[in-house]
Amino acid sequence: MPHHTSSIKPASWTYAETFVPEDDLLAAARGRADEVGVSPVGSGVGAALRFLASVLDARAVVEIGTGTGVSGLWLLRGMRTDGVLTTVDIEAEHQRLAKETFTEAGIPSNRARTIAGAALDVLPRLTDGHYDLVFCDGDKREYAAYLKEALRLLRPGGIVAFDNALWHDRVADPAQRDEETVTIRELGRTILDHESLVPVLLPVGDGLLVAKKEWAPEA
Repeated sequence: MPHHTSSIKPASWTYAETFVPEDDLLAAARGRADEVGVSPVGSGVGAALRFLASVLDARAVVEIGTGTGVSGLWLLRGMRTDGVLTTVDIEAEHQRLAKETFTEAGIPSNRARTIAGAALDVLPRLTDGHYDLVFCDGDKREYAAYLKEALRLLRPGGIVAFDNALWHDRVADPAQRDEETVTIRELGRTILDHESLVPVLLPVGDGLLVAKKEWAPEA
């Protein structure tokens, strides 16, 4: 058995989760989410997404699951000033609220491309190898299919990230066998075993599974 240090205390987890504070614009987006029953990413995941977009100097990002714009705003704040977020959601009303969030934040309309529709209908229409980051927060049962699409969409060196990778403490419990839990658990194994991915599971929010697509070897 591996050696484990003592588990993090709740106060320390809360401190880490809120280390990067949210402003009134994000608070307003969360208020919209409450009104329509959307569960946005927590501030810890949001800060991680902004960090990843910044490290990548991201120009093109895909988001699956627009919600009311919480995660999208975090991503846009980490991207290049000329970067474009393509965000997909099956609920057009949610995207309308997300546009309000982006407008209030002063994001130019040409930097946030919203596409209403089912992710697995929309993603195949996007350009191969064009994107720096793909963030997945849609239907958990479709996560394996999102990974397949992300590998096609990402440039070498790009990153795919999955929210809810711990799924309310269910993934770590082998007794939990519901469809969503099993799908997320198997996704983790697939990413771990994939020869062209470098993975890490970050214990922020409800878990953020991140993997870098390696550069293809030269012929």
